[in-house]
Amino acid sequence: MATTKKKSARKTSAKKSSSGSDPKSKRIVKSKVGETMHEYKHRELSSGRSGKKVASKKQAIAIGLSEARRAGAKIPTAPAKKKSAAKKKTASKKTAAKKTARKK
Repeated sequence: MATTKKKSARKTSAKKSSSGSDPKSKRIVKSKVGETMHEYKHRELSSGRSGKKVASKKQAIAIGLSEARRAGAKIPTAPAKKKSAAKKKTASKKTAAKKTARKK
C-alpha cells in the first residue's frame, strides 16, 4: 500500500494591500503620501490644472497615490463603487423623462 500525502488546501488572501506587495512600492507610497500630507497640512498643496488649494484629506491622499504610481509603485486602483437601487431608479426616471421631452 502506497501512502499518499494530502496537500493542505490553504486559501491565500486575494486582497492586496493598498500600497502594493513589494517593499519598494511600500517605500515609494509612504514617502509620496507623507510629502503630500505635509503640504496639505501647511496649506501648500494645490490641485493639478486649476491650481486651487486642496480642501480635503481624501483628495490629498489621492494626489499622493497618483504621484507614487508615476514614480513606479505598483498600486492597485480603487474598486468601483456600486450604485444603490434607489439611485438606479431615479437615474432611469430622469432618462425616461428626457426621452419623452425629445419626442414632443
